[in-house]
Amino acid sequence: MTRVLQTALLLACSTVTVAGTPPIPAELAVPAGEKLVLKTHATGSQIYACKPGTDGALQWVLKAPDADLHDRKGAVIGHHFAGPSWKHKDGSEITGKASAHVDSPDAGSIPWLLVSVTGHTGEGMFAKVTSIQRINTQGGKPPAASECDASKSGTESKSAYSADYYFYAPGK
Repeated sequence: MTRVLQTALLLACSTVTVAGTPPIPAELAVPAGEKLVLKTHATGSQIYACKPGTDGALQWVLKAPDADLHDRKGAVIGHHFAGPSWKHKDGSEITGKASAHVDSPDAGSIPWLLVSVTGHTGEGMFAKVTSIQRINTQGGKPPAASECDASKSGTESKSAYSADYYFYAPGK
């Protein structure tokens, strides 16, 4: 009887945790056959530069992310930086390109993304990763457009953010 109660309690707690997490939109679904190999939580900054955009007008342009990747216990296990790139503490590294995005449910936060991996370096946790989802974003948006004027041209601004990154590899 005790085991049944423990199992029921565990399932109830799991349901609460899952229910509190927004579902991942269909637009960010990974290709069929890929399996989740690592979940991380990132904390850091999105770095923006005030410079001319494609139309020649000054605007805040994303330069690079700069964030630590944490495991579920909070230990730093990697870093996310320009490329965009992700480097695991075991030395494996990947670069990618956004292939889909949806607006964050939080209007004050950067979009959720699906990233297709375009390059690998080293052996380790990231060696076989082919897709990454960025979800549960908080913050990270650029400063107001009005703050990028001639007096700020060439300057940078850091915007604090956090997000969950899910790494996927082909299933076996």
